[in-house]
Amino acid sequence: MALQTISVVGALAILAAYATNQFGWTDTSNLPYQVANLVGSGILVVVAVIEVQWGFILLEGAWAAISLWAVVTILRGGDPGGH
Repeated sequence: MALQTISVVGALAILAAYATNQFGWTDTSNLPYQVANLVGSGILVVVAVIEVQWGFILLEGAWAAISLWAVVTILRGGDPGGH
């Protein structure tokens, strides 16, 4: 049950970032947007590893890696979207 709750928190972080972008409240070059994606996907990849869900590990691992790259790019003063 606790693992389910943790995975819901991860999913909500990603969905919140997505929703704010879709409603035009933020864009992908925004640090909080990328951090929410990184934290959410990081949580979900840990859950996927515990549950040994290979497809989910691949999906969330890639999502986390891309989000980490974007966070680092923003922190270095760049634009992860290349705009």
